Amino acid sequence: MKFDLLKTDTETRARAATLVTDHGVIETPIFMPVGTVGTVKGVHQRELENDINPDIILANTYHLFLRPQIDILEKAGGLHKFMNWDRNILTDSGGYQVYSLSANRKIREEGVKFKSHIDGTMHTFTPENVMEIQRSIGADIIMAFDECTPYPCDYNYAKGSMHMTHRWLDRCINHLVKIPLKYDHNQAFFPIVQGSTYKDLRRQSAEYIANTDAFGNAIGGLSVGEPADEMYAMSEVVCEILPENKPRYLMGVGTPINILENIALGIDMFDCVMPTRNARNGMLFTAYGSINIKNKKWKDDFSPIDEMGITFVDTAYSKAYLKHLFSVNELLGKQIATIHNLGFYLWLTRQARKHIIAGDFGTWKASMVKQMDNRL
Repeated sequence: MKFDLLKTDTETRARAATLVTDHGVIETPIFMPVGTVGTVKGVHQRELENDINPDIILANTYHLFLRPQIDILEKAGGLHKFMNWDRNILTDSGGYQVYSLSANRKIREEGVKFKSHIDGTMHTFTPENVMEIQRSIGADIIMAFDECTPYPCDYNYAKGSMHMTHRWLDRCINHLVKIPLKYDHNQAFFPIVQGSTYKDLRRQSAEYIANTDAFGNAIGGLSVGEPADEMYAMSEVVCEILPENKPRYLMGVGTPINILENIALGIDMFDCVMPTRNARNGMLFTAYGSINIKNKKWKDDFSPIDEMGITFVDTAYSKAYLKHLFSVNELLGKQIATIHNLGFYLWLTRQARKHIIAGDFGTWKASMVKQMDNRL
């Protein structure tokens, strides 16, 4: 495992780097498509590889734990083999799902007891068994178990939660060294910075996480309802502290504009369900703004989906055709929209990388943010 910082923008803190694992090179900044249950929803692996072409995707520990269950993944030889994917995978720890199950879980020092959203059965996640589960899944990058606090969040609760997350982190680290690798590749471990939207807590947490000297570091507990300006303020505070020679991953973020603004603050890695979820509802992202393809105005618009001529599917479908597919509830429409949105996100982060290396990222970013902040 290796992380090489190639270039830092002179006007901003944007970085271009390469992260190398046993499953290949990840060029950053990077957006990771979300493959929650071992698949990027609605997309075949061949389309993922050939049309979207990500270096890495994300899978979800909570969901894989419940289905297909860990014994199946072990019998298959790990998630890579189970889903026939030979590139990189990152697994989150289940902490965000614990947050989202607020009505069906109890958080204690030992861990979290929760009720399955599938059949109501009770389960427990601890820092120790979450490390064991992620060993069995076999992702290239695995996350510490943490608590994701809601927004807004009382200061004292956020402080107590942050300290518990740090104690859980220590338990993760202590247990991880006792568990041998299950497959023929290494795993990199990322702790997670918490602290809600309080700068002093974020500084404390970033310092604690930095001192663990892990391979990389993540920032959690953002994109949970807070205004974008608060998200950026927290990213800026944390990036001032997290070491420059390690990758920085901002969890669950966000819109194309969110991503560009956070790249400018020094973030390297992103994931979000927004491009796939919005696509299934007919919302498309383009370089000139967002499109609701269900709107009547597109019924006789035979121009490409993206006016820049960017296409991420094997045929350059028109807006009119895609609007028709959504009108008749044809599944192909959702699939085309999903591939387009994911392709656009990957295109955007790769363009950001090119402009960081070229030295004009700041100017390019300002232009792109203005363009994309439109409803077409």
